[in-house]
Amino acid sequence: MMGRPRTKYYMEDQLKELFQFLRDQNPQVRNIALSNLVGQTAQESPYRHIFLQGIQRSGLQKPQEPDVIRDLKLLCRDQLATAHDAFRALVNLSDSTVLVPFLVEQSFLTYLVSYILNPDAILADLASMLLSNITASYYTPLSRSGTCPAPVPYPSGEQHEILALPLLIDAFVQGATLDQSGDKSNRARKGDLHFLSSAFANISTSPAGRLFFVTPRPTDPVKPSSALEYPLAKILPFTEHQDIIRRGGVASTLKNCAFHAPAHKAILSPETDLAPVPPSTVAAPGIDALPYILLPLAGPEELDLEDQEKLPPALQFLPSTKKREPDPVLRLTHVETLLLLCTTRWGREYMRTHGVYEIVRGAHLEEAVDKVSEHIERLVQLVKGEEDPETIDDDAVAIKSEEKAVPSDEEDYRIEEV
Repeated sequence: MMGRPRTKYYMEDQLKELFQFLRDQNPQVRNIALSNLVGQTAQESPYRHIFLQGIQRSGLQKPQEPDVIRDLKLLCRDQLATAHDAFRALVNLSDSTVLVPFLVEQSFLTYLVSYILNPDAILADLASMLLSNITASYYTPLSRSGTCPAPVPYPSGEQHEILALPLLIDAFVQGATLDQSGDKSNRARKGDLHFLSSAFANISTSPAGRLFFVTPRPTDPVKPSSALEYPLAKILPFTEHQDIIRRGGVASTLKNCAFHAPAHKAILSPETDLAPVPPSTVAAPGIDALPYILLPLAGPEELDLEDQEKLPPALQFLPSTKKREPDPVLRLTHVETLLLLCTTRWGREYMRTHGVYEIVRGAHLEEAVDKVSEHIERLVQLVKGEEDPETIDDDAVAIKSEEKAVPSDEEDYRIEEV
């Protein structure tokens, strides 16, 4: 009866003995020690707690960073095999909220973002996963970072700080860019960076985060004089990307931004129109989000010419091979985004004249998930319903229209940030 606990404690002590070798001068010793420890960082490991021991969170005493966590952060800069296991270990452990404050320490966060931004970073995808986990629990909108490790020779000129998020968005876009031949080896970046979309979604759950995505910024982050563009517009083309992580994170980011009602006009306006987000008077080309929301909901149905003319150009005369988004969670996310955009009179009117009903009508006929069907029905009531005199103002929130669609106390219809 006593054998098992003693065996467990013995194994625990043996694993702890490996911690000291993470600081060994011999790189092979560091690698071997870490390769034997990384498997114990998984959530289901019975020895995972040894990495979190020593964190104090009682009273006014400042939490102490375990030595092993500090070592893992340093090992992310080690040789490739060791750095891989160090990133992997921190990804596994970063779901613990008690650990996240040590991962957002300025020097490590700067290194993490810099590494992701480095086009030659082979482990950029693991680093993106770690950043995604960190932003799920902790987000600082003022994070700044250089773009990559210092080049040799170092260019002349003065150093200056650049916001990290615009650079991360550009890296995210480049991560999905293939050479015309389709050869991945010729890409501008080594990593796909799909998990950055999850970081964007996490960041946009905060008011400051979503405001970043709907604030006009220079198209080129390193050229302040370049034309203005909404950051959200850069990532929207990936709502139909083949990778579910990338398209799911983008869909969630868009949905979270739709909670900011003053941005609805900019979100829906076409690129040919300049639109500000009140109270700001700074305008940029419209984000033109509607085609990217509707395309995942559209199928191969044939529409008559009158209905086709209502649709945005990107949705007109879709091929017979067109398929809807296969994931019901993402279909629901897009429908909820449309519902949020219905909370302004201007938004409802725009969607009435741009084929929203014609697309969701076909989606409803094919939908097999009750919750998604119910939200589509709610959307149809808002788009096709008559306007209340109290919602005549474009900026008025259509509270009564939503109350007519569904009772306000029904939890199933509550839309939450994701």
